[in-house]
Amino acid sequence: MRSVEEQQARVAAAAVAPRPVKVAIAEAQGLMCAEEVVTERPLPGFDQAAIDGYAVRSVDVLGAEPIGDTDGDGEGGVTDIREISLPVMGLIEAGARTPSRLQPRQAARVQTGAPMPTLADAVLPLRWTDGGDSRVRVLRSVRSGAYVRRTGDDVQPGDVAVRAGTIIGAAQVGLLAAVGRERVLVHPRPRVTILSVGGELVDISRTPGNGQVYDVNSYALAAAARDAGAEVNRVGIVDTDPKALRDVVEGQVNRAEVIVIAGAVGGAAAESVRTTLSELGDMEVARIAMHPGSVQGFGQLGREGVPTFLLPANPVSALVVFEVMVRPLIRMSLGKRQPLRRVVQARTLSPVESVAGRKGYLRGQLMRDQDTGEYLVQALGGAPGASSHLLATLAEANCLVIIPSEAEQVRTGEIVDVAFLAQRG
Repeated sequence: MRSVEEQQARVAAAAVAPRPVKVAIAEAQGLMCAEEVVTERPLPGFDQAAIDGYAVRSVDVLGAEPIGDTDGDGEGGVTDIREISLPVMGLIEAGARTPSRLQPRQAARVQTGAPMPTLADAVLPLRWTDGGDSRVRVLRSVRSGAYVRRTGDDVQPGDVAVRAGTIIGAAQVGLLAAVGRERVLVHPRPRVTILSVGGELVDISRTPGNGQVYDVNSYALAAAARDAGAEVNRVGIVDTDPKALRDVVEGQVNRAEVIVIAGAVGGAAAESVRTTLSELGDMEVARIAMHPGSVQGFGQLGREGVPTFLLPANPVSALVVFEVMVRPLIRMSLGKRQPLRRVVQARTLSPVESVAGRKGYLRGQLMRDQDTGEYLVQALGGAPGASSHLLATLAEANCLVIIPSEAEQVRTGEIVDVAFLAQRG
């Protein structure tokens, strides 16, 4: 029986990132940048006012300090003010394109983002003035360069705005827009195909007959793949007739980076599926030292060696195997440095049973003690006598409780590793 870590290593070795493509920056969020984005223009591209106020020459407002104002904030201890007032040449709005020039001992009213007039080297905040329109009374001085964003303060021509290998987030999208990049080269989301096999399956649009069940897996696994960051093609139920199955899978091999087939391990029908898939490449079904989902398959199909997973028919087992084996592969294909879920240590609130010799991944509810900050976990599927195949309790879970393979039971109050199943939203 192969260990979980050995199987994960085999899967990781097959990880292939899709070829880089250029996309609009609005579509690049969450993707890994595949180029060094070098700026061609300075940012900002001109000297501009950082706040609303008056553009001035700092030398013209020297000495405008309240007498007795020892902290320089213009408040407290004021007995007199040295009178300085300047004529206002007009208003310069943000977006103004006509160049303007300031004369000595003159001010210009400016909006935030407005281009600075020639000779002005500082912006006097409104709160340091009387707010005059034709003439402004200066209540305190300002140093040269204050409240001005100089040309190239953020980025100079030739600087790297976004480096290759960076995951593009909101800040990177903003910077790309700021330097005038409409499109950027990225590693796209891996395309994941989800199939279900099984003569007992019907789609949720139909009413199950005697002996039939809804196809849960293709919907649940497609949602899990999207949550991992993949572009998903949910094919749904596929006939296990060898020719029909081969035609469908062969078509998907040419358009997907990962293929997941649920219901393809266990039973005579699964044996037929494995035989058909083996005609398209290497496929192995093995027992992995984990539960649930110990029987699972993995191989590489087609000329490109597309990673292909065979998952159990039971929805809980299929989702757990997806979480442990498939999700990390998707995250690696996206370039994520940490492909695994965040793991914390938590104290159990009830006893948890596991299977000796197998690493357990049991659903649970993670919470935190408000007084101590300690993590606490209530196992939902590993209490003595509980079933490990209840989908309803998996829906209630916000974590997986990880039980070492050597442990058969964890007592109340013991410390265990817990992996977050973080929800987006």
